[in-house]
Amino acid sequence: MPQITVDYSESLDDAFDRRGFALALHPVVVETAAARIEACKTRFRTTGDDVVGADGECHAIVHVTLALLAGRSDETKARLTEAALELLRKYVEPVEGVTLHASAEVRDLDPSYRKFETP
Repeated sequence: MPQITVDYSESLDDAFDRRGFALALHPVVVETAAARIEACKTRFRTTGDDVVGADGECHAIVHVTLALLAGRSDETKARLTEAALELLRKYVEPVEGVTLHASAEVRDLDPSYRKFETP
């Protein structure tokens, strides 16, 4: 915990500094949601086919999902999503002729969530 998933349009591959985004987001998660830096895990998944509205062209999508153990207030979750969106503005370069649709959400992990680590 936290489990962070970033789905993004494949067309942003060269415009999105994914590693920089994750390394900037992790300390924000620690500060905002009282997590441990070592526990922050971010995975990136490209989406090959994105369609926005009636026009499938000239759009790109980034959606950040932050999954945390239950117990954070709605205010904390809102601060975290706002911070994630602010960081996206810094780590996704504009692509000429492309409208970026960026979003973020915080959700509670299911009570069944378990994990283990190996050295």
